[in-house]
Amino acid sequence: MIRLREQRARTPTPRYQDIIVEVGGGRATVTIDRPRRLNALRTTTVRELCSALTDASENPRVGVVVLTGAGDRAFCVGGDIREPTRSEHDKREQVRLYLELGELLRGCGVPVILRVRGYCIGAGHEINVLADLTISGTSGVFGQAGTRLGWAPIWWAAQGLTRLVGEKRAREIVYLSRRYTAEEALRMGLVNVVVPDECLDNEVDRWCEEILRSSPEGLRLAKISLNAGSDAARASILPSIEANVLNHLYGPDPREGIRSFQEGRSADWRALRNGEGPVPEDM
Repeated sequence: MIRLREQRARTPTPRYQDIIVEVGGGRATVTIDRPRRLNALRTTTVRELCSALTDASENPRVGVVVLTGAGDRAFCVGGDIREPTRSEHDKREQVRLYLELGELLRGCGVPVILRVRGYCIGAGHEINVLADLTISGTSGVFGQAGTRLGWAPIWWAAQGLTRLVGEKRAREIVYLSRRYTAEEALRMGLVNVVVPDECLDNEVDRWCEEILRSSPEGLRLAKISLNAGSDAARASILPSIEANVLNHLYGPDPREGIRSFQEGRSADWRALRNGEGPVPEDM
């Protein structure tokens, strides 16, 4: 059996600050390397993910991409709200990068496997919706977080979940922002397989080896065709995210959501619903 995994470098690739990229044996492994932040995404992270996926899509020696997170606690917990961007320019730059990342995950021409340990939440879970295949350890925890923090998962989750899990379950996931175990995610169709954490790397290797036995052009055409059913959803994503930029900049909901997270308390939406108490001040 061909061993696809190589010894992981302990420091990021010099070209990058937030990710590690390893290429070999027909496979590109891209690791979000911010374990102290539970691999939360800042603008730099998203920009570097776009660069890495662009390189992989243009490299004829890469037949599969594995996307994962450093450490044992999380694949990714979403956007890094402890380092929020504040200006309209920063928000629009984030919009552009997230849109580009979504297009690359769907259109890079090779299967993208998500390898998950621990939390896969918020924008991290939206990457799960976008990925072709997901292999999770038993420690995996899945879900959205937007409605708890003052916004919504409008970067592909709200648009894509209905095709994965059905209309009612998708609304449950988005509206309630619950957490689901790896086994629950498997039963819903959010992941392909769940294995013990200690077996996760071997299982990812096995799936990569099977994929690499398939025709590159066959895989490319299959990916294009499988995406066709959900391509119509793309039309709703840009205006939704643009509206969310204005919500982030001027709306009270995100301010209360972020502040409550930073203060370690539950958000209090009563002031916004029925006038009880003052509207939160700008951050």
